[in-house]
Amino acid sequence: MGRKPIALRRPRGAAEILSAAVVALALTVLALRAASTMVDALEDLWPFLLVLVLLAGAIGAWRIVRSVRGRRRDEVRLAVLRIMLAELDAMDNRQFEYALRDLLIRDGWVARRVGGGGDQAADVIGDHPTRGRIVVQAKHTRVGGKVGASVMYGVKGTAGPVHRADHAVVVTNGSFTRDAMAWGDLHRVHWVDRDRLLRWAESGAAVHEFLGLSAKLCRARFWRAV
Repeated sequence: MGRKPIALRRPRGAAEILSAAVVALALTVLALRAASTMVDALEDLWPFLLVLVLLAGAIGAWRIVRSVRGRRRDEVRLAVLRIMLAELDAMDNRQFEYALRDLLIRDGWVARRVGGGGDQAADVIGDHPTRGRIVVQAKHTRVGGKVGASVMYGVKGTAGPVHRADHAVVVTNGSFTRDAMAWGDLHRVHWVDRDRLLRWAESGAAVHEFLGLSAKLCRARFWRAV
């Protein structure tokens, strides 16, 4: 059987009260001595503690400065970003998507890569203060490879309903079939082939300028209209 819990009771009689008072006094004295010892120890250690605090503050400030400088370097780099077609050709699919993201950022879009499993025909999404949201489907292929109309169908089906986009763009380092270009032009799914990619990546033309992307529309009305 387990032990019964110890039951505390109030002291009874003068002797018990006196004993309890002595114990309480002893505990108080011990607590005061411990506090005094701690204070004395802190007085001896305060220069060391001050150094630790200053060091921690300096490390935190250095990290903030490094982060700010890193962002500024990235901004400067992206502002003058140029990517040669040969570099784009040598990339894998993932690198190609990040390159398109960086080009959008250069052009003033707040862009992020979202490509991967279940991306629903969106590899990069960008937002612009006046032009709304753009969805980019990246198709990295061998030089001379062609993108068919089926890709246009997929982008058209998800850009507005799923991603709430104002503009849909398919980008390839290859080319498009005639049917793909014609269908895209008819249904406002923009396309960037190798020649247009040259203007965008190498020459520095802004994507919304050479594609003629207007200010954002009412998305529901836009996608119903086409």
